[in-house]
This record gives sequence, structure tokens and C-alpha cells, in this order.
Amino acid sequence: MTDLPIAPVTVKFPHRSRRGILLGLSLAQLVLVSCTLALLLMTVISAGLLGVIALTPLWVTSGALVAIRLHGRSLIDWAPIVIRYARRRRTGQNLWLARPVTRPRQDGVLHLPGSAASLRVVTPGDAATGAAAIHDPHQQTLTAIARVTSRAFALLDPATQNRNISNWGRALAGIARTGHISTVQVLERTVPDSGDSLTRHWTHHGRPDARVAGQIYSDLVDSAGPAAAPHETYLAVSLDLKAARRLISQAGGGLPGAFTVMKQTTAALSQAARNSGLQITGWLTAPEIAAVIRTAYDPKALAALQQWSETGRAETDPAAAGPVVQIEEYDRLATDSARHATYWVENWPRTETGGGFLHGMMFTAGVRRSLSLIYVPQGLDSALRDVQRRKAAIIADATERARRGQVDSEEDSVEYADVKIRERQLIAGHADVALTGLITVTAETDALLDAACAQIETHAVTSGVDLRRLNYQQPDAFTLTALPLARTAL
Repeated sequence: MTDLPIAPVTVKFPHRSRRGILLGLSLAQLVLVSCTLALLLMTVISAGLLGVIALTPLWVTSGALVAIRLHGRSLIDWAPIVIRYARRRRTGQNLWLARPVTRPRQDGVLHLPGSAASLRVVTPGDAATGAAAIHDPHQQTLTAIARVTSRAFALLDPATQNRNISNWGRALAGIARTGHISTVQVLERTVPDSGDSLTRHWTHHGRPDARVAGQIYSDLVDSAGPAAAPHETYLAVSLDLKAARRLISQAGGGLPGAFTVMKQTTAALSQAARNSGLQITGWLTAPEIAAVIRTAYDPKALAALQQWSETGRAETDPAAAGPVVQIEEYDRLATDSARHATYWVENWPRTETGGGFLHGMMFTAGVRRSLSLIYVPQGLDSALRDVQRRKAAIIADATERARRGQVDSEEDSVEYADVKIRERQLIAGHADVALTGLITVTAETDALLDAACAQIETHAVTSGVDLRRLNYQQPDAFTLTALPLARTAL
């Protein structure tokens, strides 16, 4: 009797709702429509039909702001985003420069642009391994970052693929049930190969004195530096200090107590990662965290950082982690030696597809990019309330369309079915985790960036993924995507 072949696991994502507060209108659209109707009524009462005709440009403008959509948003929804961008340009905040500071700096501060300016790298005094974490005093979080390796997913047999995917789902469910983990981020990025690791290997194990072959190998090592694009993967887990207040207090309070709770969390996460086919090779130290951030802003700095490192791993001072210069444009970001453009995964595949559907985007030849998957655990009560709100909104919109004599929407039927499936899963005890996908494309010049973006967009279509470029939001989007900070606010 022969064993039946094991089919690879397939995944399917729910439909992303475009539903607004009422009749498909967002809050901004609803406010504008309400104000316009109120003004129209007042105009009819006070000035009559002639007054309404005189204000025709106002009615046309209001209707255009509500009805015309650009890149998935109405013009009125774009208004606050564009206004904030225009304000930054007018006040000079679109340009960030690192300035020399004569007074003593606070120890561990990363000196990053924008909302990440207050982040600080902290290390427990009794840490035997030197592992550090990033403390956010405003959001009250403590984030630890691990370096992760794994076997190539595409080369695994279907049974192993299925097992790894299922175990990773269980790991996320376990994290969600703890109640004190705010965010988990998986960052997979490509970096330029400095050639330093190859040079080190040749220096220690090579035989340059060998006749003919020695000279040939030496020449190859000297010229092989930037030819490859190694992949790096990081796992960042953020501890919510407010939610974990009781556990931190039991562990001694303050940052030492928070590190104790974080150590317990990372130990459990390491075991869950191993069950998912991932190998955590170490939790990053303060100089390593700074180097990861620094090389995101300035990829060319990697060669120098590895050259001066005794271990071969890039390290730098946390005070030097930020960029020297950052220039914001509406559709891209320029930092030191690179140009960046960040996309949001608006829609994941909505038909059955293989678990490795992102392979084409992650291994696009000649493209440097950073892909971040950000998981935010949802509490059971809040998730159930959200389900009830969505069901009520779908039913209310369907009732209103029936009252007005409009036909049923198949989109509503699909969305309602997805909401019912989610509700059944929550009642059965499954954890709820919100997933956000972001990808940053990096190149040395604007022309190369445009070419790389075109390749990524093409592979996204092949993978069944809908990408949306985050225009007028590039600095915050880059911080969320390219830096392993496990942040969620955009």
C-alpha cells in the first residue's frame, strides 16, 4: 500500500472591507455631506432658488470631494494627509539633518527622525549575553529584536511546509493570548554584500601562496564584494508595559522587572519559532540594533561596519544609528546613500493559493527591498465587538438599499460570509491577530528606484497581492517597514 502524496497547504485571506460609517461613506465624507445638506437647506430657506444657483460652484466642489476617488481614497479623505505634507514642506520639516551636539547626550538615544526620535536602547545590568531592547517612553513599550535564520521554504517537502505554517499560526495564537504583547514584527530584507565575510574566510583558510590558483582566488575574492544580495531576517516583539504592569511589579518593577518579563516572553517565543522551522541565532545587542537601523538608512555603511567589527557582524554606536540627512518627497524618501519607496499591502490573495505566494516578491533579482509583516494581537472581547459592528453595518446598508429599490451587492454577501467565519472562529477559541504588510524598495538613484518599483509591482500582481504606494506618508511608512521597531502608528 503506497502513501498518498501530501498536498501543500493553501491559504486564503478575507475580503478587505471598504465600508464606511453609513452608506459606504467615511467619517470625513459623512461630515462634509451633512454640512453641505445643512447649508443647502439654510440657503433655500433664506435666499430661495436663486441663492442655491449662485452657490453652484460650492455644491459641485463638495460633490467632487466626496465622489471622486484617487488611489482608493476620496479627495476629502486625502485632504488631511496632503495638508500635513504641505505643512511639513512649508515649515522645512521635510528635511532632516543630523547636527553636532556640544552638550552631553542621553545614553542610548537613537536620534532618529520623526516620531521615533525618543526611542532609546537599554541594556539590563546583569545581562550575560549583552542582549538589549528598545524603550519607547511615549507608547510605553519595550521591544527586543532577534536575528532569525531558516531553511529555504520553497525547498521543503509539503509535509514540512504544512507543519511550519501551522506551528507559526499556533505561535501567534499563543502570543495573542498572553495579553501583554502589543506587536510582533517579522522583517526580511536584502542588503548589499560587502564581501567582508568572504575576505575573512579567505584570510583564515585560503592559501594565497599556492602557485597559479592562489593568485586567481585572490583576484576573485577582491572582485566579488557587491555581486550578491544576502537576505537577513529579524523578529521583533514588543512588550506593552501598561498591560504587563502586574507581572513587572511582581518581577521587581521598573525596567529591570520589564526585562525579566521580556526574558520569559522571548524564551517562549524562541521555542515556538523552533517548532515553526525558524532558528533564532541570538537577540541583538545595543551596537547590533544600532547597526541594523543605520544600514537601513545607509546601505553603503555596511561594508565599513563589518570591516571594523571583530566578530564580522555590523556594529555601531546607538548615537550614530540615525541618518545624516533625510529628504521627504511625496512618493519617496532620500536618506544618505539610498532612495526608498514604501508600499502597503492593501489586499492579500482572496483565492486559494500556496503558502509561499510571496516568494516572487522576496526574491526578485537585482532588487533591494525590506518586507515587514506586522501582527497586532486583538483581545477576544474587542474582536467580538468589532464583529458585531461589522455585521450591523452590512445589514443596515443592505436594508437601506432595499428601501431605496437598489439591487443587492454580491460584495456584501462575501463580506458577511467572511465576518461569520471570523465570529465562529472566535467563539471556538481561536485568537484574533490583525496583519499588516509593508514593503520598502531601495535603490541608489531615482531611476533605479523607479525600475525596481516596477519589478516589485509586477511580481505583486503575479502573487495575487494588491500594493498601494503610501504617497505623502513616506517617512513614517519607512520607519514602520525598514526598521525592526515593532511599531504600528502611521
